[in-house]
Amino acid sequence: MAKKAMIEKNNRRRRMSKNKAETRTALKAMIMDKETSIEERFDAVMKLAKMPRNSAKVRIRNRCEISGRPRGFYRKFKISRIALRDLASAGQIPGVIKSSW
Repeated sequence: MAKKAMIEKNNRRRRMSKNKAETRTALKAMIMDKETSIEERFDAVMKLAKMPRNSAKVRIRNRCEISGRPRGFYRKFKISRIALRDLASAGQIPGVIKSSW
């Protein structure tokens, strides 16, 4: 299991990116708009640079909902490969059967 601090840090990043998403999108649109003046675009770049780094969506790490494991993550189920195997073996995931031969 992952450290509680790492799981909590990732959750904090999710909350922050959700809260600041609208502001970041507006600033990025202003930066990319070639019609605005250079000064306004530069001010938008500076405001974007002053925003917290953890408000960026790319800083979020996909982690298992059950164990917090960062690797071997299945996006469809939002759990790691180990947790998926355990739940599939127990028959708790509908439509998923552990293969055996």
